[in-house]
Amino acid sequence: MALRTHTCGELRKSDVGQAVQLAGWVHAYRDHGEIVFVDLRDRAGRTQMVFDPESGKELCEQAARLRREDVVSITGTVSERTGGVNPKMPTGEIEVMATGLEVLNKAEAPPILPDDQAGEAAEEHRLRYRYLDLRSQKMQHIIGTRHRVLQLMRSYLAERGFWEIETPFLCRSTPEGARDYLVPSRIQAGRFYALPQSPQLFKQILMASGCDKYMQIVRCFRDEDPRADRQAEFTQLDIEMSFVEQQDVMDLMAGLYSAVWQEVLGVEIGEIPVMAYADAMERYGIDRPDLRFAVELKDIGDLAGKTDFRVFTEVLKSDDGVVKAICVPGGASMSRKQIDGLAEWAKQQFGAGGVPTCKVGANGTLEAGISKFLGDVAPDLIQRMGANEGDLICFACGTFAMASQVLGELRVKLGRELGLIDESQWKFVWITDFPLLHWNEEEERWDSPHHPFTSPVPEQLEQLESDPGSVLSRAYDLVLNGSEVAGGSIRIHRTDVQQRVFNLLGIDEAEAKAKFHFLLDALRYGCPPHGGIAVGLDRTIMHLTGTDNIRDVIAFPKTLTGMDLMTQAPSEVDPAQLEELHVRVVEEEEGE
Repeated sequence: MALRTHTCGELRKSDVGQAVQLAGWVHAYRDHGEIVFVDLRDRAGRTQMVFDPESGKELCEQAARLRREDVVSITGTVSERTGGVNPKMPTGEIEVMATGLEVLNKAEAPPILPDDQAGEAAEEHRLRYRYLDLRSQKMQHIIGTRHRVLQLMRSYLAERGFWEIETPFLCRSTPEGARDYLVPSRIQAGRFYALPQSPQLFKQILMASGCDKYMQIVRCFRDEDPRADRQAEFTQLDIEMSFVEQQDVMDLMAGLYSAVWQEVLGVEIGEIPVMAYADAMERYGIDRPDLRFAVELKDIGDLAGKTDFRVFTEVLKSDDGVVKAICVPGGASMSRKQIDGLAEWAKQQFGAGGVPTCKVGANGTLEAGISKFLGDVAPDLIQRMGANEGDLICFACGTFAMASQVLGELRVKLGRELGLIDESQWKFVWITDFPLLHWNEEEERWDSPHHPFTSPVPEQLEQLESDPGSVLSRAYDLVLNGSEVAGGSIRIHRTDVQQRVFNLLGIDEAEAKAKFHFLLDALRYGCPPHGGIAVGLDRTIMHLTGTDNIRDVIAFPKTLTGMDLMTQAPSEVDPAQLEELHVRVVEEEEGE
């Protein structure tokens, strides 16, 4: 026989008079002498249970001994709530007059309380006692939303002919931009599997296999430094399609995100605009621009060259030197200490020389900061920046990359601190036309910004070797409110083109064959044109649930140091097990 007839969140006024049995956790209890009130909680919500003298003295005494997080089953009759409706609870019109109580598990005093204020507990305690934290209303909402989104995505893609196909977790180590997690083989001594950074190669091989439309909600693993929106293991929606162009993939994803936002939030996101990478870098200094506020970077090199500010004039003597600026509405209200702190921030974050500033005063004047060096260019500068009284103009100079990076991040920093960002908006944008290759100054070689299987623009194949830095890729990123939520590309489907790209990346034919022979063989034997995308599910759920911490949207996450505080992983392993795996741990000698 079931321990409950209803959940704690479904009873309403229409159920008055019905005999019910509820089960869950004691969320709160109030002993008013003869009457005991208990708020019973489960995943669906809370219901008030009432133990009064009519329930019997023994039952009331038993109820008075209940404490937080006891697991109980209570029988009773639904009644209209006495004392008025509780608007804070969906079940606030009713209460259950208890006739029976069974304690299923008596709980010890919990180290944290899983109520609406659970988020106030230190995060290390929330992760240590994750099973308690997950009981909170906030976390139940997040995990429930995640489930809904995954089901929506599966249904949306299944209706469009996609097959969900699992790819291996134990696979070959291949270069994809981060360190691999390695798994030693017990049977093959001295050999290792790698946990996949993504299913990239497998999904391309599935296209060569004739599967046409593939999708998978898959765990991926990257041994890199975690941050607020990154985890060592994360989940992505992986998609690949045959016989498609870039626009086909983008249209599919626009429809998918529109369906999710409509279903979960009731929001119409509308048509998603497209912005070229070069345009994004020029205007916003970053390839994932936050479009919720209008502050843009402006090149003022021509004006800066006419000033008496030596920092500007010296930089402009270099062939690649630029001077850029942003105008921050209302920024002049910042204190001198806050404004001076911007220079230290730029030095710590980027190694930049500083952030020169000036304020816009009354009657089109510039004040404070470097205003005394700007002289006759002040009116033209104010006009170009679209500045008004009370605004703050911030400058950065150096290479295009350095100036753009500093002002791009500063733009977002001040946008948040000064309340310039409308948090109610959803601003999606596609970023396209990325460079195929990026020159690595330190190692003096070409790198792939996305991955080495991204297709160059066909019209630029002829200049692949003669001018590789000018070649654009057929890659595309979906950005939401300054965060990349999905990224993909049309892939290389010809062996000759793939080897040409490998050559530019310093991977000769012998190395390519050793590392990617299975992919290259698949391309040789008739692989169709194909492309796809990977959706960062964790980041997407973060947006939908309004959290800025990725650990909030994963049931059992790791800390910033990669620890699972609940299970205490990673842990030491028995030496006998290591020996069986042919692994020897070398301990550092004292003093090393």
